[in-house]
Amino acid sequence: MTDNQNGEKRGWLQRLRSGLSRSSSKIGESITGLFTKRKLDKALLDELEEALITADLGPATAAKLTEALSKERFGKDITPEETRGIFATEVARILGPVAQPLKVSPAKPHVVLVVGVNGSGKTTTIGKLAQHYRGQGLKVVLAAGDTFRAAAVEQLKIWGERTGAAVVAREQGADAAGLAFDALAQAKAEGADLLLIDTAGRLQNKANLMAELAKVIKVLKKLEPTAPHDTLLVLDATTGQNAHSQVEIFKEICAVTGLVVTKLDGSAKGGVLVALAEKFGLPVVAIGVGESADDLRPFEADAFAKSLMGLV
Repeated sequence: MTDNQNGEKRGWLQRLRSGLSRSSSKIGESITGLFTKRKLDKALLDELEEALITADLGPATAAKLTEALSKERFGKDITPEETRGIFATEVARILGPVAQPLKVSPAKPHVVLVVGVNGSGKTTTIGKLAQHYRGQGLKVVLAAGDTFRAAAVEQLKIWGERTGAAVVAREQGADAAGLAFDALAQAKAEGADLLLIDTAGRLQNKANLMAELAKVIKVLKKLEPTAPHDTLLVLDATTGQNAHSQVEIFKEICAVTGLVVTKLDGSAKGGVLVALAEKFGLPVVAIGVGESADDLRPFEADAFAKSLMGLV
């Protein structure tokens, strides 16, 4: 690894630690508050489990973490630091299988449908992904498929200018499926490597949203039977436990292949990512810990686990 790559890696780890500071402080304070030179007994395990649930890690994950702690240290003296270390190891074990970056297939273009509720950070995520893959030398096309929100279309155009990616857009209220079809036709004609399609996220009327996304997928398949090659669900970490119901809803609407978790820096609810991994087992493609394009990165289980437990 070059000095430059090492520096970049250190910079990202610092941003990750800083971005997760609210979550790690909440967990760390909860754990530390329970210790007064105590041996690890049933009462302390129950209290630790409750603290983890309160920190949005969810009941299943909390039970798994305290079970791992019990196996190693039951009946022995234990410090808060040792506790966080054992928890971090267990969190990394849970997250390891889901830490899977987006793989752009040789199929040209690799079609990615990006879904999620309005306000989750979909459009920004698409822009940041475009920047990432443009930086790798790939030809990228963006489709402004959230045709109901003029702001989303304008935002995507700005990202297109910033990253040098072509943007396919129509007037506000245009048919989203027709736009997706045109975008795929253009991406094919231009020999693009990657097509990122923004979508509407109005959950107030789930039936309408289901119908619209089903129509988008249907027209894509007319041009490319294997499309979309990926469907990424963008989740806002600040929603905490509500993220679970969003995964349930979008899994029902379309075949979600991966998650992107944004706004981890704006919340003490970073633990929800661990709960989602435990419950759904869906690949976590990337995480966001800030506003700049460099603050969305492929997800790494070990770095996240240590940052969440305040160990780095």
